[in-house]
Amino acid sequence: MEFTGQQSFGKFLIVWFGQLISTIGIGLTTFSLGVYAFEQTSTATAATAVALITLFTFLPNILLRPIGGVLADRYDRRTMMVIGDLGSATGLLFILAMIMTGHIEVWHIYVGVAFSSVFSAIQSPAYKASATDLLAKEQFSKGSGLLQLAESSKFLLSPIIAGILLTITSIEVILIINMFTFLIAILAVLVIRRSTKVDRDVREEKPWFTDLIEGWLEVTTNKGVLLLVIIISMVTFYLGFLETLIGPMILSFSDVKTLGMFQSISAIGMLISSLCIGIFTMTKKYASVLVIGLVMSGVSFSLIGVSTNLYFIIFAGFLFLASLPFVNMSADVLVRNNIANDKQGRVWGIIGILSQLGFIVSYSLAGFLADHVFNPLLVEGGALSTTVGSVIGVGPGRGIALLFIIGGVFVVILAVITSRLKPIKLLEHGMEMLPAEPVGLIQD
Repeated sequence: MEFTGQQSFGKFLIVWFGQLISTIGIGLTTFSLGVYAFEQTSTATAATAVALITLFTFLPNILLRPIGGVLADRYDRRTMMVIGDLGSATGLLFILAMIMTGHIEVWHIYVGVAFSSVFSAIQSPAYKASATDLLAKEQFSKGSGLLQLAESSKFLLSPIIAGILLTITSIEVILIINMFTFLIAILAVLVIRRSTKVDRDVREEKPWFTDLIEGWLEVTTNKGVLLLVIIISMVTFYLGFLETLIGPMILSFSDVKTLGMFQSISAIGMLISSLCIGIFTMTKKYASVLVIGLVMSGVSFSLIGVSTNLYFIIFAGFLFLASLPFVNMSADVLVRNNIANDKQGRVWGIIGILSQLGFIVSYSLAGFLADHVFNPLLVEGGALSTTVGSVIGVGPGRGIALLFIIGGVFVVILAVITSRLKPIKLLEHGMEMLPAEPVGLIQD
């Protein structure tokens, strides 16, 4: 018998809490390894070292998620989560061993974080799909809010905690702390396994590539789901511009302290929204919430660029990140309600890589557009200095501000188009699914 109601939600909370702790731990390590690499390398190569650590942490996870999704549908999802966390901890253990032997080189860090990232690609789709196993349909929105709350903790809490720890202890201790957070996540999953019985029918083994194609078809043949993926990819495209260019824009007329304040307060906006979604239950009108969230994010994105008043910019950044959890939650629930549970691992794996394409494109274009297209328009004597410049200002960084304004307008246009799309509206009704063959489902 499947767990439902509060009993089911309690099981979800145990797993979620374990992943929350490990997510904070991952954030500690990411921040601390960046600082460590910066301090251990020469000034000429320090920035490159930090950038490569970020790349090796990010890229394997994204590229291998579809394969992780196949594994999440073929095997018990909680087992995949345990394997993923163990593998991630092993990558950190390698880095720790190299540091403690005194033979650490920066490429050892690349290898360690890349190894951890590979296993994170196994853990992530299984974790995402397991929420559908553990939650009743009416609890999907709360679950989505809590998932986003855990993810935002990596950006809000981890840097603060890591900054304090680095002043009183060493990188070795932080790596050990992160490995213990993985242990907590594993124990949380094992508690669930010990208290439940998992039945799984034996299915005809097919080549993993066949499962991968099935996941791809699930996403691309469902027009509504495909449109959602495109919408989220466009949102990540603009979010990538913010991550890349907000620093140069603010630093063009202020200082690092102000930039840090912007990032922290904006992250608080995401944290508050995620917490609200996690507390209050929403069971309908997800498409409408998606549109409203897109309008809010578009307007606030534009507001970041209209003024050089620091309080105004920080407030706009707060609104922008506060609106994103509503967009993500709506898309998340609409996908869960329209994809059969026994295919969700593959689907989340495919969505995981497609939704990140916006980041990759914006990371590639941001510097070129800022330096060679928009900033030249709003320098003294630039083509728009006497028109647009008279409203938003002229000088270093104001071209980036114009890019934000235009980007926000496009997001609002995207919201209007989304509100008119019939396939998105049809997703609201969900799919009347027959009980799927259990794939790692918790049963009594």
